[in-house]
Amino acid sequence: MKKMIFLFGLFCSLSATAQEFSSVSQLPDYAVLKTKMKLDDAVTKADTPAEFPGGPETFKKQFAEKMDVIDVKSNKINTRVYFIVEKTGYVRYVTAISDNKQHGHAAEVAVRRLYTKWKPGMVNGEPVRYLCTFPLTLKKY
Repeated sequence: MKKMIFLFGLFCSLSATAQEFSSVSQLPDYAVLKTKMKLDDAVTKADTPAEFPGGPETFKKQFAEKMDVIDVKSNKINTRVYFIVEKTGYVRYVTAISDNKQHGHAAEVAVRRLYTKWKPGMVNGEPVRYLCTFPLTLKKY
């Protein structure tokens, strides 16, 4: 029962809204990301951003299902997950920046477990490498 309440709380507090920055170098975590990801030709703005099949609500639901339940000692956790949707629609370079190492790792694993091909970002009708970023906020009730 505790797991169900925790998962419900996680799902309700999950904020997976994509954010667009005008360039990769303007990301708040750019210094860390450039050591973990190949950002050379990735974009953060596109005519059509990369999209999860079924949209953001489907993504949030499937992400919550794949996220492991972790024992969290703090009342609030902020995590930002980054990944690149390649021109082919496949996800690579999943990286989480978090104030809680366990939560960041669990978020990375959840994205990797989705095994879903995305609709790639498009610029001038051509697919591009699109850097997705979304914040996750966990609040214990």
